Amino acid sequence: MGRDGALQSCLVALAVVVIVVGVWTFSFQKMMATYFLGLLGIAGILLPDWEFFDRDFSQWFTPLPARRGAASNLDPDAIRFKFSPLRVAAIAIIYGFGLYKWWMFVIS
Repeated sequence: MGRDGALQSCLVALAVVVIVVGVWTFSFQKMMATYFLGLLGIAGILLPDWEFFDRDFSQWFTPLPARRGAASNLDPDAIRFKFSPLRVAAIAIIYGFGLYKWWMFVIS
């Protein structure tokens, strides 16, 4: 499944979560908060340039060299998410805090 398929699946799941929050809380404000925070969360995972962030952390502050080949010559595995403990820890902390704040808002 490419990025388009993943984006569609995430947006459908977000719509289901928004509907469940709306039915559970009867609050349009909480539905909209869920929708916008969900969009930010989806964008934070699917939109970053993983080729840029797959480099060593010390190289993040230097420009990425220009590509020399055509898009058809690129390795499809080169643009996939690669496990990096620092990046995964940062994403987990940021999203964990966001989910906690969202949950506190929804149940209040």
